[in-house]
Amino acid sequence: MTPPRPTLSRVLLKLSGEAFCTPDGFGIDPAELRLTATEIDNAAKGDTQLAVVVGGGNIIRGATLAAEGLIHQANADYMGMLGTVINAIALREALEAIGRPARCMTAVHIPAVAEPFIRLRAVRHLEKGRVVILAGGTGNPYFTTDSAAALRAAELGCDAILKATKVDGVYTADPVKDPSATRYDSISFAEALEKHLAVMDMTALAMCQEQHLPVVVFNFKTPGNIKKVVSGEPLGTFIHNN
Repeated sequence: MTPPRPTLSRVLLKLSGEAFCTPDGFGIDPAELRLTATEIDNAAKGDTQLAVVVGGGNIIRGATLAAEGLIHQANADYMGMLGTVINAIALREALEAIGRPARCMTAVHIPAVAEPFIRLRAVRHLEKGRVVILAGGTGNPYFTTDSAAALRAAELGCDAILKATKVDGVYTADPVKDPSATRYDSISFAEALEKHLAVMDMTALAMCQEQHLPVVVFNFKTPGNIKKVVSGEPLGTFIHNN
């Protein structure tokens, strides 16, 4: 039996770098940035406190650089972290420009442009109604921004992670490559781990399972979907403990 979706008073939204550029694009597209900021602003108009972890694949993909053998993986990962900081600054500025108070906090200390991540300070920002944008991953190489999302959600006492993707949930296979793939309305962490489904990396999934931190995977490109998920509408795939 699928457990009911939790009431969301504080959530963490995980955004990939794709939220900042056009499909198959690169860098930061102003129109896409404005759209993402507007969707987050609309989702934050209720009583739910909202933190956002951003990826950086639209700026640089550290794993790809490391795979070429020219750059050590640790350094490539640090370069990726800097990419997330660029996106976080852009998102903060876009939110502030449309009247939504926001703060950028990063695990990589760059005091000229962002606050260091301090858990209690982040909680205070959330309590004051500010969107908290979290950059720099975990601050350590060899960890993805999915793992950072799981870590920060646990630290901040979030009710769920909302993982924004290009597809409308978790499928039995890649729906682009396999037309027969079907979508799960809900699935347990144990089953997702056992089947090695491409939801989040295994470290992040295992941490969410251990912390009893449910995950909702949904398509953020559909206007209004972030607000709908924050409001508790049953969109996407709900991943939960048994």
